[in-house]
Amino acid sequence: MAHENHQNHQHRHQHDHTDVDWEEMGPLLEAQAELFTPLYEHAMAWLAKRQTEPGLVVDVGSGPGVVACLLADTFPGARIVAVDGSAPLLERARARAERLGVADRFGTLAGELPDVLEDLDYPADLLWAGRSLHHLGDQRAALAAFAARLTHGGTLALQEGGLPARFLPRDLGFGRSGLQARLDALEAEWFAAMRADLPGSVTETEDWPALLTAAGLRPTGTRTFLLDLPAPTTDRARAYVVAHLTRIREGVDERLDADDRATLDRLLDPDDKASLYHRPDVFVLAAQTVYTAVRTTT
Repeated sequence: MAHENHQNHQHRHQHDHTDVDWEEMGPLLEAQAELFTPLYEHAMAWLAKRQTEPGLVVDVGSGPGVVACLLADTFPGARIVAVDGSAPLLERARARAERLGVADRFGTLAGELPDVLEDLDYPADLLWAGRSLHHLGDQRAALAAFAARLTHGGTLALQEGGLPARFLPRDLGFGRSGLQARLDALEAEWFAAMRADLPGSVTETEDWPALLTAAGLRPTGTRTFLLDLPAPTTDRARAYVVAHLTRIREGVDERLDADDRATLDRLLDPDDKASLYHRPDVFVLAAQTVYTAVRTTT
């Protein structure tokens, strides 16, 4: 259960721990989260005004620890605990904390969410759930479990939703225009199927403030943060776009029509001058939403 940069959902097209080689995925996930650092930094600055001087900050579904370390920077007086189901990703998180000089107040906790949160030594003042909740079948029950691990006055920051990321102009100069909008529709279908296949899956209306209220919390704010990396973009951003569209190509292949399949193949061909590897008009524009809520009960 790792941070994706996705952004979609930054969604990875692998959600089952049993099917993913996290050792192999770690560097990619870390690089993608680093690309989104400007977005996360704005979110952290906003959070810092809402939950001042927390003692314990927990990153739920931390992945390789990029955001967990940003939380450590944002809250220099806090102890940070990165929680994830993948031991290899937590190893990367610990190594990152060591490199950045925050290892003395950085811990990890491995196990399946939300039950593993019961192993925390004491309640959290701030619990960050960055695009991890949708990996859990019963989101309402998971939010209640998150809320139960907050101290009185503690804040849950839930990063879910936003808008599909954009990387390319509507008209590419070949193929049918509007490719990304059609891919969005296929990804939405894929996401619904992924959710339905999760153990204990429960269908919920994604009214996050209402679900936070149902968990016994008082919603305190909603804000959407942008990542805007305009064209001509960096090699790192270009690599992210290539990786993202490669996973989409693999994940929805059987549902692509012949024209869109051919267009994606051209975009992903390093030898094609009109591909993502060479186009000057590649960009990254993403919008991700964070909801906050406070525990007011003891």
